Amino acid sequence: MSSSLLSRTTAPLALAAALLATPWAVKAQTPATLVPAASEIAFTTTPMGVPVEGRFGKFSAQVALDPKKPETGKVVLTIDTGSARFGTPELDGEIGKPVWLSTAKFPQATFQSTRISAAGGGRFQVAGKLTIKGASQDVVVPVQVTQAGGTSTATGTLKIKRLAFKVGDGEWADTSMLADDVQIRFKLALTGLAPL
Repeated sequence: MSSSLLSRTTAPLALAAALLATPWAVKAQTPATLVPAASEIAFTTTPMGVPVEGRFGKFSAQVALDPKKPETGKVVLTIDTGSARFGTPELDGEIGKPVWLSTAKFPQATFQSTRISAAGGGRFQVAGKLTIKGASQDVVVPVQVTQAGGTSTATGTLKIKRLAFKVGDGEWADTSMLADDVQIRFKLALTGLAPL
């Protein structure tokens, strides 16, 4: 094969390789970074008709999301159940016990997305599997994303049934004493998310 023919044959391959190696070539989404100090996960239970709010002090989030292509994204949230606090010694001493979150046996609760879809105006529907105390349920979480400067803030609320996760079972299964509904509220501050 002549050198000129070889050159004409290999040149397109070399050009393609060079283009793929450039920084602006298409690549996998880079996960955003959680800013823990500006983030929170809270939950509200209702004993005897009186709402009581608690918080998780320790959690992590892996968020890979291109707001313009949400279907390619993924969210994984891991919560340290032992970090749950109501702010009163009596309740804080109870919540980790086996009848409640059983933190010694189940130290983590998790959410893993299975599908993300856009709902317009920075709103997304994030479907996934929520696992608490070893029990898993499919849920759909409505999420609102706002951006200011280099920070994106994802907020939302989700209502779950505590008995579906065996939280407060036994004598506490009586929903007239403690409502079955638990509301989870979150705010995740993230850096590195693509613009809306």
